[in-house]
Amino acid sequence: MMRILILQGHPDEESLCASLGRSYHEGAKEAGHECRLLSLRDMTFDPNLAHGYRQIQPLEPDLVKAQEWISWCEHLVVIYPIWWGQMPALLKGFFDRCFLPGWAFKYHKNDPFWDRLLSGRSAHLIVTSDGPVLYNILAYWDSPVTVTRKMILRFCGFKPVRVSRIGSIKYTDDHKRRKILERFRKIGMRGR
Repeated sequence: MMRILILQGHPDEESLCASLGRSYHEGAKEAGHECRLLSLRDMTFDPNLAHGYRQIQPLEPDLVKAQEWISWCEHLVVIYPIWWGQMPALLKGFFDRCFLPGWAFKYHKNDPFWDRLLSGRSAHLIVTSDGPVLYNILAYWDSPVTVTRKMILRFCGFKPVRVSRIGSIKYTDDHKRRKILERFRKIGMRGR
């Protein structure tokens, strides 16, 4: 059994992403995994990294809790939609404020390399879009996924980082959405 943290990055409680988070959580709990669900819409924090890394910006209690839960987990699931070719602003702000030097990674003093302080954890991205998956990959080089997968999670040590892409959401009916939710409930049962 695994310790799983689901990070739900869509600000709307009625979204498919929110339903995916609940379905994955149900499946994981049903299978006996220890599972926690963290919805960014319920957190209170300033998403603006006002001074970059030049000046320390105190973490709000919700960000402290998020760091504790990320440290606790063995597997991180991040669920978000693609908006304007990228993750929602609130999720980007969460990564900016939470995945800090000294906690998520640490640069070496005398070379260009770094230590991945969140190593030993795996991750799974579940990404939705109104556009077709293949179009996002071919036309945009999969940048909404590549940034999160390689430049954030792998940079900090998560490995492997699996990806599930769900496209053409605006064309799905209730029957298809139920099938999608059931698929991710089963993935949650497997802890992947």
